[in-house]
Amino acid sequence: MAKRKEASPMETAQEEIQVPIKWNISDTIITRFASNMVVQNIEGYFKLSFFELKPEIRLGEAAAPPSEIDAECVGSIIVSPDKLRAIIEALTSQLNKYQAAIPAQVKTVASAESKQLS
Repeated sequence: MAKRKEASPMETAQEEIQVPIKWNISDTIITRFASNMVVQNIEGYFKLSFFELKPEIRLGEAAAPPSEIDAECVGSIIVSPDKLRAIIEALTSQLNKYQAAIPAQVKTVASAESKQLS
């Protein structure tokens, strides 16, 4: 009869355990528009800061152009190089899907409009 080998603590620690993630977006999170982004490399990590341009409102006579425009930081994250790579891949994938869907959306709208005219 063969003896059963007990797993060492090191072998047990190397086993992968997959646990599903429950994504929770709080109702208190405020979604803001970001028109600009700055990426910085800080001590082996990447800091992504998102900004919304706040041009001043001008009414009446045309004035000289402003000397500067305020850009308010609406969010900032720090990620590892591996996570940044995953973010870039996810964004690229979503952009490709979006771009592929645009012609189909235009055809659907045009088809619906032509049916209404008939």
